[in-house]
Amino acid sequence: MQVLRLGESDPPRQGAAVTIGAYDGVHLGHRHLLARLTTQAAARSLDAAVVTFDRHPATVVRPESAPLLLTDLDQKLELLAGCGIDVTLLVPFDRDRADETAEEFVGEVLVGTLAARLVVVGEDFHFGHGRKGNVALLTELGRQYGFEVEGVPLDADAAAPVSSTRIRRLVAAGDVVGAASLLGRPHEVRGEVVHGDGRGAAELGYPTANVAVPDGVALPGLGIYAGHYRHPDGSRHPAAISVGRRPTFYEAANPLVEAHLLDFDGDLYGQEARVSFTARLREERRFDSVGELIAQMGRDVAAARAALAGT
Repeated sequence: MQVLRLGESDPPRQGAAVTIGAYDGVHLGHRHLLARLTTQAAARSLDAAVVTFDRHPATVVRPESAPLLLTDLDQKLELLAGCGIDVTLLVPFDRDRADETAEEFVGEVLVGTLAARLVVVGEDFHFGHGRKGNVALLTELGRQYGFEVEGVPLDADAAAPVSSTRIRRLVAAGDVVGAASLLGRPHEVRGEVVHGDGRGAAELGYPTANVAVPDGVALPGLGIYAGHYRHPDGSRHPAAISVGRRPTFYEAANPLVEAHLLDFDGDLYGQEARVSFTARLREERRFDSVGELIAQMGRDVAAARAALAGT
């Protein structure tokens, strides 16, 4: 997949079938629309193109209530590539972009940059300043600029349509199984393995990789999980994972992600880790003694091993 930045590319020679959105999570609802896009693009010999943003628009428009992200930018691009997208155009989102009208966005981005011949969006799609742009306006502008518009209906049979907001709620509640059923894969966070306080190996007998997940990324609710740790080379290990504040020792200001890799002995410091969550094992607890904590950690490791058997 070719990744372009606005202002740094020429329009595709053959034109493009385009969709637009934040695409946070690239979940099953997104994938349904992207499958329609790639099918239509192939039928018309067009590039399948996604227009997305270098940050979530809400961080600029309403930063006080901006959502936590299900995917960072690199992961989103990887997932889009896996959906068969030919071109992703990254649009810098700032205050000027937030104030841009729907008409200006269509002229600059869809027509001027991607030479759109078809635009495929959800039937409830809105864009532009004040969210005044919609499928009806796109259709009107398409007649002016020479592109067709298809509004893809939401799944009328679903009790609650798949959405990033719905998935964030499941993740926050620790329901990683429910989140995975809507994402089409386990929820994953990424970050560098950094030095912690050294208790895992020296005092507890269970060394952990302390993963520094960037602020703004959605973490599962506090608790102990079974999941996997993926190395930069693509190999992965089953793991028992804590998302917590270390209440037995002190209350950390922010939740910490600590992964104990099963049957692994090696140096992980400085690695870019990817940690995915398969099942929630229990809630976080404060123990009265270190001995009680160690005993519970042994049970957690056994439970993680059982939960991950065959995965």
